[in-house]
Amino acid sequence: MKHLFAETAVVCAVASLALMGCNGGDDETPVPLTVPKATCGPNDRPESGLQGQVPAALRASGFQGFSCNLQLIGQSKGDGANWQTTQFKDRAGHVCAYHGTAFTTAGRTHVGVPVIDITQRSTPTPTAYLTTTSLLDPWESLKVNERRQLLAGVNAHNGGLQKDNGTNGGGGPEIDVYDLANDCRQPQLIASVPIGLPGGGGAVADPELIGHEGAWAPDGLTYYGSDLVSARYYAIDMADQTHPTLVSTFRNPFARNVQPLPNLVIDGTVHGLSVSDDGNRAYFVSLGPGNPDPAVTPNNGLLIVDTSEIQARKPNPQMKLISSLFWKDGGTAQHTINVKIGGKPYIIFVDEAGSGGNNPNGWLAACGANLPAWPFARIIDINDETAPKIVSRLMLEIHDPANCSKVLPDLAGLSSFTYGSHYCSVDNRAEATTLACGYFNSGIRVFDIRDPVRPKEIAYYNPAGTTTASPGSNHVRAGGWVAGGPDWCSAQVHLDAASGSLWTTCQDNGALVLQFTNGVWPFPTSATPPGQQN
Repeated sequence: MKHLFAETAVVCAVASLALMGCNGGDDETPVPLTVPKATCGPNDRPESGLQGQVPAALRASGFQGFSCNLQLIGQSKGDGANWQTTQFKDRAGHVCAYHGTAFTTAGRTHVGVPVIDITQRSTPTPTAYLTTTSLLDPWESLKVNERRQLLAGVNAHNGGLQKDNGTNGGGGPEIDVYDLANDCRQPQLIASVPIGLPGGGGAVADPELIGHEGAWAPDGLTYYGSDLVSARYYAIDMADQTHPTLVSTFRNPFARNVQPLPNLVIDGTVHGLSVSDDGNRAYFVSLGPGNPDPAVTPNNGLLIVDTSEIQARKPNPQMKLISSLFWKDGGTAQHTINVKIGGKPYIIFVDEAGSGGNNPNGWLAACGANLPAWPFARIIDINDETAPKIVSRLMLEIHDPANCSKVLPDLAGLSSFTYGSHYCSVDNRAEATTLACGYFNSGIRVFDIRDPVRPKEIAYYNPAGTTTASPGSNHVRAGGWVAGGPDWCSAQVHLDAASGSLWTTCQDNGALVLQFTNGVWPFPTSATPPGQQN
């Protein structure tokens, strides 16, 4: 077992100049610190400041949005959205979009998960609302499995950060499962049950699980969830989709000072994940808070875990750590995507906080330490799974510590997610060419990753700020939504090569369908096969 700490990678990440081979390239070509900017077309509305920036003056006057090689062609705002999206195409050819909304009834027209028919991309149309226990607030767990034609989510009321005295099942440990096969526009409920409880499915008894994030194994026989409060991942046997069964748990071995409620302290817990095609590996995250103090050993980063005993359905299956990779130039690890680029295996890794954490004091501390104050995606080479290594960072100009003084004034009065990444998606995990990410206030960003060492930006879309709060959005919070300010674009993005378009959600604007322009995408080798975009 090998535990790897990427201290040298930190030095490379924070240098203010392009460094020779710093990101792990095989040649002597200098690698720029930030991703090269997209070249926009004549009818675009390009960014007026730094790459990724919404300057303070535009926020104050009412942000009207930016666009570069992407234009809006369809929208279904509804009550807004929150953290997660997923999609499915049924046997009749209907394409359906699903997204979460906040757990609140105040001011709502509809609660739960909207089902949106996006077969005609210019006219996205809601067809149903899923309001069973878990889907009233699945937070980041709402996922489709293509092979089994199933939609599932775990109960994550309040983000799975607290139980709620019985409301909506108390924030866990329920899972809801829907059948999408016949008509994805009208999902059919299969199961809405607790796991780990007597009568609710539990080869392992564990009544204290709380939902937050989750992902399917590609074969659809196992669903993996995460419980931030107990710093544990858990595996649910879904072979009988009517009777989900808890079979194993895995506690982050790098957790420290994790205290359960009511005095919640999170330092080295869990979050998002992805699973290898054969189901024998899980690419978990260790969620460390981010700390620029050089005396503090980082515990934010990647965990590669052997899940072969679960995949083989061995009795009392155990998950075993293979290796880890941590860094100090980011924090609050969000999720992973296992991909191949040019036939080689990589992990797309996304943080949701910068080097000092996700608050104004942390931003200042990171800037003072010459570290990135806001998070970004990175690409990790896992050809040797015992020694993963970072090969590139998808930093925008706003992430360069040299620009802190230009960026901090934009964020006066804000206190959490601002200029950072949250969720990313690829066009095709089997041969990825394109990465699309939500970067909160910086909007939807699309990157060419055919050269994983030197990714480059090809398009972005940052929607106009809203003047009326969206009641289904988690952006509506103290230090969050401001009338006319930029939205939170925080959900997965779904690319479609056939139509040259994508759809996603931004929290205030709801579901958005965007068309690529100026011939920037798809690339000749781009493809978007079902089930390969997570």
